[in-house]
Amino acid sequence: MNKYVVIDLETTGNSPVKDDKIIEVGVVVIEDNKITDRYSTLLNPNKAIPPFISNLTGIFDEDIADAPTFEEKAEEITNIFNGGYLIAHNVPFDLGFLNQELANNEMIQLTNPVLDTVELARILYPKSPSFKLEQLTEYLDIYHDDPHRALSDAYVTAKLFIKLKEKLESLPYETIDHLLTLETMFKSDLRELLVERHRQLAFSTDENDEIVSYRGLAFKKTENNTVSDDVQISSYGDYLDDIYEMNGSMQQYMEKYEKRDGQREMSETVFDAFQSHNHTLIEAETGTGKSLAYLIPAIYEAVKTKKRIVISSYTTQLQSQLLENEIPLIRKLIDFPFKASLLKGKNHYISLEKLERELATDQQNNYDIALTKAMILVWLTETDTGDIDEIQLPSSGYLFYKKISAETEGYVDPSSPWFTRSYYQKARQKAQQADIIITNHALLCTDMFNGYQFLPRYDKVIIDEAHHLEETASHHYGLKLDYISLQYTFNQLGMTDESKIFSKLLQKYTFNQDDLPLKKWDDIFLKAKYEIDDLFRTLYQYVLDQQKNNKSISDIGRTQYRFEDEREEPQKWNTIKEMATRLTFFIRDLIHILTIVEQYLDKKQVLEKYDDDEIKGSMQILQSFNDQIEQLFLIDNSIPQVKWIEIDTHGAKNAVYLYSEPTDISTLLADDFFDKKESVILTSATLTMKNSFSFIQNRLGLPTDRLFTKKITSPFSYQDQVQLMIPDDFPDIKEGNLDEFIYATCEAIISLAEITDGRMLVLFTSYDMLRKTHTLLKETIDVNKYVLIAQGISSGSRSRLKKNFQTFDQAILFGTSSFWEGVDIPGDDLSCLMIVRLPFQPPNHPVYEAKSNYLKEEGRNAFFELALPNAVIRFKQGFGRLIRSTSDRGIVFVCDARITKARYGKYFIQSIPDVPITIDSTHKLMNKAGDWF
Repeated sequence: MNKYVVIDLETTGNSPVKDDKIIEVGVVVIEDNKITDRYSTLLNPNKAIPPFISNLTGIFDEDIADAPTFEEKAEEITNIFNGGYLIAHNVPFDLGFLNQELANNEMIQLTNPVLDTVELARILYPKSPSFKLEQLTEYLDIYHDDPHRALSDAYVTAKLFIKLKEKLESLPYETIDHLLTLETMFKSDLRELLVERHRQLAFSTDENDEIVSYRGLAFKKTENNTVSDDVQISSYGDYLDDIYEMNGSMQQYMEKYEKRDGQREMSETVFDAFQSHNHTLIEAETGTGKSLAYLIPAIYEAVKTKKRIVISSYTTQLQSQLLENEIPLIRKLIDFPFKASLLKGKNHYISLEKLERELATDQQNNYDIALTKAMILVWLTETDTGDIDEIQLPSSGYLFYKKISAETEGYVDPSSPWFTRSYYQKARQKAQQADIIITNHALLCTDMFNGYQFLPRYDKVIIDEAHHLEETASHHYGLKLDYISLQYTFNQLGMTDESKIFSKLLQKYTFNQDDLPLKKWDDIFLKAKYEIDDLFRTLYQYVLDQQKNNKSISDIGRTQYRFEDEREEPQKWNTIKEMATRLTFFIRDLIHILTIVEQYLDKKQVLEKYDDDEIKGSMQILQSFNDQIEQLFLIDNSIPQVKWIEIDTHGAKNAVYLYSEPTDISTLLADDFFDKKESVILTSATLTMKNSFSFIQNRLGLPTDRLFTKKITSPFSYQDQVQLMIPDDFPDIKEGNLDEFIYATCEAIISLAEITDGRMLVLFTSYDMLRKTHTLLKETIDVNKYVLIAQGISSGSRSRLKKNFQTFDQAILFGTSSFWEGVDIPGDDLSCLMIVRLPFQPPNHPVYEAKSNYLKEEGRNAFFELALPNAVIRFKQGFGRLIRSTSDRGIVFVCDARITKARYGKYFIQSIPDVPITIDSTHKLMNKAGDWF
């Protein structure tokens, strides 16, 4: 079949069964990989088009008033599909609408083979940042002249399909072979295309030099690093001049480059810290260009001294920016070579050995697992790194990926053929040879608290996004245990009749049953599973019983409860501790049986490496569970800990998450990190409160005897670019007027949206308040005019919600927690930032409560030393969302009167750049906002 018919529909809504109708049809025909025909028609749905649809598509009631009905055009449309594939970007939607309309008119429905370009794009372009048509075509450089019109969308979908088909026809034999085994699970009827490609390759002698294969897997050939020759470099002052002055280099290589004095000042500060072996805190406000500012001296110092320097960031987004943007730019600016590499934890890298084994194992695939395997197989032909963060797997695909990450490999013998093909080992080798190692806070802290065995040796380190270091270090020194992880591990192990890890061992190897306690496995296994269920259900109920007096709600809507042995109800708590003790005994017994099995098979010299890894890995995970249970419930910790439980009150009765963190990480960081390193540079846009670094210095345990501090001000003209507006007539929440406060917030959102055409980011400190505001706003705002996008309510990740917000001309984005930082919406997409409440943590938040009590016991002021600085830094992060370039303009509207009325309010205002502030009635503020815009 060589005919492909692409269809796109515009409709009055999303559901044909709820009487939504087609208002436009666009069809494009492809033959011999060329577009040969096009068809388009408007259709009269005999009902009004909703304003939202008209705004999206540009099709209004008057446009379709004289158009034909679907019944009049049905035969003409369906005839186009004769003898061809039906293709759409999300086939179920378009084919579902088409067939519903045909059924409504008692006509024969279409039964063509289908190809879904969403699904095909996920498989064939797994590295695409999005699979929405607009973003996907932009990623593949396909021109889209009129999005959200049927013929234009059908045309670019046709162009997209041609690219997808070309990509399919470039895949190697081994990849096609595996895809054929997965094909029956796909929505798309791919078999004929795959078989044709398989046949071509079977009789082809052409070889792709870029691809290598081993044991049925095809993957991209990657080059090993070679060590740099010695290089001669000038003095640091000349080096800086070369970059900033002599060649006009920045202007030459950076579009829209603006000279920034603060950037050079920061570079010199970092260099001075390296030379004097001092630690340094640098607050570089938005617009400084801090990434380049610290990379320039770091590269110089690393190459000059022949000692690697580590750069750590909190987000993968910044790691990508450094590797893909800043480092290639510096290579153009300087005349000597240097090596930079990225190193993450083992769980980020795929194991080819484990993947090969999983693909060879006969097991049932559900749709998500089949799609995950297909995406990975294609991605292997493209990736240089094997870093799973390069692609977006389906949600349940990550469970499958856990089984094939390098973390599951155990010890890999350097003489093994898999060792030289290991992405993780290649990343480590590159890091060993690199001048600059880029990593994340998570691996930095794992390395720090485990005897520095994960990163190559280093003496100097730059920590960007340093306001996250305390939190990350606390997480990594602490622990997390949840019901789902326990159940997942036990389900992988299985009983003797379940065809899981333990059962497969019994089937594969010959055992002397009399000498081994194998018959005890099922009994102990069932008791352990029962105890897990019982313990977590009891914990769930315990939190429900206690929450009346000790309730705290997390950012994602879970109920939180901090527990301490001495303050719990003795009878109930002792029961929980007895359950935990019994569970540790059962888990210990399972570890004992696995140990005996491993030793028995090892002694007989029949144990294969893969099975040995499985057994050792299972034992390690079970032992870690035991250690965690003991630390949470059964032993006293030498370092003061905060322990808490989170439950999902709308989830299952065992949806329980257990956490523990040190109450104070500063001593650990001082002893394990700052005392051991020559120079640690910590930088962020938000480190100070009222121009003082004392808060972050104390929280991190930075020594005062060798510490520089530096504040680099922003080059932006905040006086001209921003208006800070604070209403003085909002209801006071303290007086129990929560509903009135939310109502006033909604009125302000509606008024500001009219002035700014939407384009608003509204930041909340509580998910509960976000939800209530969203519910009320839906009833009061014109939802046909404004698109409301809300974290935790609208589906999708943070980046997906941000992209959706930028897609619509008139949208309002509601966010909490993670939306206060790291969300960049430059230019006209964002004109107003509303901060609903000052971002204080709730006083009964488990971590804050424990840290607060710890400070009080030491005779210190918990509010001024902990609550206020944290809130100010968070406020500064939120404020920084609005102005991202010299051309941005906008309003920051703060609904919380405490910023002007409370004695501590000045700390917030004095910690942000100097901006014009207006405090007045909401009505007058709106008038001023309208005039200013």
